[in-house]
Amino acid sequence: MKNKILLLSSFLIVWILLYLNLNTITDFIVYSIIGLEKNTHLTNAIWFFIFEVPKVLMLLILVVFGVGIIRSYFSPERTRKMLGGKSLFTGNVLASSLGIVTPFCSCSAIPLFLGFVQSGVPLGVTFSFLIAAPMINEVALVLLFGLFGWQTALLYAATGLFIAISAGYVIGRLNLERFVEGWVYETKIKQIEIVEEKIPFSERIESGITAVKEIVAKVWIYIIIGIAVGAGIHGYVPENFMASLMGKSAWWSVPLSVLIGIPMYSNAAGIIPIVQALLEKGASLGTVLAFMMSVIGLSLPETIILKKVLKIQLIGIFIGVVGVGIIIVGYLFNFIFT
Repeated sequence: MKNKILLLSSFLIVWILLYLNLNTITDFIVYSIIGLEKNTHLTNAIWFFIFEVPKVLMLLILVVFGVGIIRSYFSPERTRKMLGGKSLFTGNVLASSLGIVTPFCSCSAIPLFLGFVQSGVPLGVTFSFLIAAPMINEVALVLLFGLFGWQTALLYAATGLFIAISAGYVIGRLNLERFVEGWVYETKIKQIEIVEEKIPFSERIESGITAVKEIVAKVWIYIIIGIAVGAGIHGYVPENFMASLMGKSAWWSVPLSVLIGIPMYSNAAGIIPIVQALLEKGASLGTVLAFMMSVIGLSLPETIILKKVLKIQLIGIFIGVVGVGIIIVGYLFNFIFT
């Protein structure tokens, strides 16, 4: 236990020193080692790439490790028990909050949906969880914090929670259980007593390390591709072009960005570096965040997967309610950041 804490402390010291000196290290690599001329399109693109890749990966490793420890206190069974029997609004708030810290993604949509609904968790509460889990995960928050600062990350988390809570509440109030495939309700999961396990903190540290290995292994390639695309936009796309297409003056840019984003698929790791580059070229914050939310919050694979347990009417209502919420948030961000 003492050895693990010592190693963890050493890692944090090295992490802080590297992170605080990334700018200087990048300047040395780009201008001294590679020998590029300052303020050219190519130099700007390469500097952006070399600086952002380690910065984002370092932030990701640190926060995923911390969230991995938090996640060790949760399990699907415990989550279902916490959400079961809650009133609609209270359940929506709790489910959306749990969605941020629990280890589920869009690929888990069907088993999660079945487990929750068959355990007696209300339909609207289940949807709040399914919306929040992919949209407001630790990868998205880490990248937003690293690229835009804590204010933007906090606002994104707050508005994402608003969408998850309100969309789940609306779906719950509409009593749409008739649009769930009939076989879903034929099997009820037996309520089992959850035995409280006393796990040593050293094992929870192992959970954090495992989370880093699993999550970073899955998303690192998306981060590099996303930053590479962002670097190209940063270095070569004219500012006036993006301002005219996705700027505040284009009132139609928010709903259009949502319509474009819904059929696309990417995760936060791939889309956020592109969002940063678009912002630097004159796109408005509300428009690009609405685009990002629609891509990762209404992912096409999740929608296709849910078709196995939901009728098309409910999927349409789900997309419509969440889409309207995202559009409202996009306009709100554009209004606040004028």
